[in-house]
Parts: sequence; C-alpha cells; structure tokens
Amino acid sequence: MSNVVSTSTPSKPPKRATIKDVAAEAGVSVAAVSKVLRNAYGVSDQMRQRVELAIDKLSYRPRTGARTMRGSSQTIGLVLTDFASPFQFEVAEAIASRLSRTDYQDILTIAGTSPQGYRRRIDALVDLQVDGIVLISPRLGMSALSHFARTTPLVTVALHGEPKLFDTVVTDERLGARLMVDHLVSLGHEWIAHTTMPVSSVEDSYQLSQTMRRQGFIEAMDSHGLVPDIIETYYSEAGGRSAAKRALARKHRPTALFAGTDAVAFGALDYLEEQGLHIPQDISVAGYDNVHTSGLRRVSLTTVDQSGKQTGEAAIELLLERIGGRSEASLRVIEPALVTRTTTAPPPQQRSR
Repeated sequence: MSNVVSTSTPSKPPKRATIKDVAAEAGVSVAAVSKVLRNAYGVSDQMRQRVELAIDKLSYRPRTGARTMRGSSQTIGLVLTDFASPFQFEVAEAIASRLSRTDYQDILTIAGTSPQGYRRRIDALVDLQVDGIVLISPRLGMSALSHFARTTPLVTVALHGEPKLFDTVVTDERLGARLMVDHLVSLGHEWIAHTTMPVSSVEDSYQLSQTMRRQGFIEAMDSHGLVPDIIETYYSEAGGRSAAKRALARKHRPTALFAGTDAVAFGALDYLEEQGLHIPQDISVAGYDNVHTSGLRRVSLTTVDQSGKQTGEAAIELLLERIGGRSEASLRVIEPALVTRTTTAPPPQQRSR
C-alpha cells in the first residue's frame, strides 16, 4: 500500500495592506497618504476622499510601530466647544485631576461649534503627537471622527451613536428630560417650554446631547397628553435671556421653563427677574447639568445631575485603556438624577386653589 503525500501547501493569510498599496490604489503619493493619515492641515476634500476610499477598500490599518518607535509624548489633547459651558469645564477638571496621578499632561483647546474649527484643533493636536484625544460634544460627522480614530486613540463625550473605532461617554439624556418633565407635571404644570440648541448639520449617524434631551422632552410631554413647546437658542447665558424673552411673548405663556443647560437657566433667571417676575411664584425655572453654581444658596436651581466629575473620570479611563492597547469600542452611560431645589413650585393657579 503506497503512501500518498499531499503536495498542497497551506493557504497563506492575506497580505496586510501597506501605505504603498493605499497610495497606488488612490493614485497619489505615499506622502499624500501620510498627510491624510496624520490629518495634516491643507489636505483637500477630494484628496482625503480618494485616500479614505482606498483605505476602506483595502481594509488598511496603520501599524502602531511608528508610534512605538517615536515613544510617548506623555500628553493628552482635550477639545471643548466653548468657554460658556460650566459642565464642559467640570469634565475637563475631572480629567486633569485624574491625569495628575499619571505622567500625562493635558492640552486644552477650544474649537467652537463649526466642523472646520474642530478639524483644525484636532489637526494641531495630532501634529503635536498627543497620545490620545478627548472630544466634548464634537461638531464632526461620524466618518471624520472615525478617520481620526484610525491613527489616534479617541474618546468622545455627549455623542449618542454606535462608533466602531472609538469610545464614548454619554448620559441617558432621554431619561434626564423625562425626570424633569415628570417633576414639573407632578407640581401641576401643563404649559412647559424647553430650550434647546438647533440640530447640528453633523448629526448624521449620531445625535448630540441637546437633540436627545429635546427628544426626551417631547416624548415625556406626549406621554402626559401635553403639548411640547420648543424654544431654540444657544447654550449660554445670553441664549437663556433670549429664550426667556420669547417665552414671555408666547400666546400661552409657559408656567415652567426647562432650560437645556444650567448656563441657559442662569440667563433665563436673570432676564425674568429683570422683568419683575418672582421665581418660582410667577414662573418655575429648571436646568440640566447640576454644575457647582446651581447649588449655591442664592441660585438653588432645580436641575438634572449628570455628574461632570463622573463623566470626565470615565472618559479619561477609557482613553488610557485605549492607549494601553484595547481596540474594541466601549460605551459608558452615566445615569442622571433629578435634583429639586427652590426654583420650581406649583404654578400660580394651582397655589391659588
């Protein structure tokens, strides 16, 4: 009986695409691919699109060897939207506090609300070779965020979606809005206005916190058989003043104003008291965030606590895990809690009864 020897050879694993393969597929130079990968400033949209299509087609993943060879910069980038958000600074403070127990230093930058501003700030941080980046309420589409995450560990805050290449920390915004509506309705309020930001143009495959709060407010009002009143403004004290002015001009003046953030509530309180109204005797005001100022005795704002401290700590822990080598996406959800203080009470007609 003869022995049969197989001459077939085991199939080799598919060859991992290189940066040269991507350049050839896109019809550009290796240097051009490198600029796109580094998100360097000055890359045209057409060039970026050609390279990204080639990357997706070839399933190209940059090797981490280059980062390892250059060593760690021991820096973490933190991108905020603006200076008007106390909550964002509480998140930043928590991140800085956690990093103080490590060898990392944080680099904070303000991007504004435009996608271009965010892209420039992230480009600058990548050029500084930070080891990772935390983005708070990012004004970039999912494809752009995923692109950055291919080369730099990335964590977002207040982005509701299902990212595959980066981590995110959110609050259950719908629940937070429902808690506040339920509280106001339990006091007897039927005409409740909610201030929110306009829906951002970048909210393609995800939603930002203001959109989730708006949805939660509408759903909660509908469940009580009430008509939701939405006032679009900006998340700032000036935005709160503007919203309060418009609320007072409503045909059905609201008996309660549920501001999208505490900063908006502060502006609303200032304007309403300036108009001679008493809080909460004439109108109730509530916020969202529970920033430090909300608990001061002179303010005593009813609000939703989403813990900037917990949010910041969760974000930096996820980022440090990413830097340490974890590759699968992770989501942390911070559960909100209602904090009742002295700016909400039954509406005037309820008290008169």
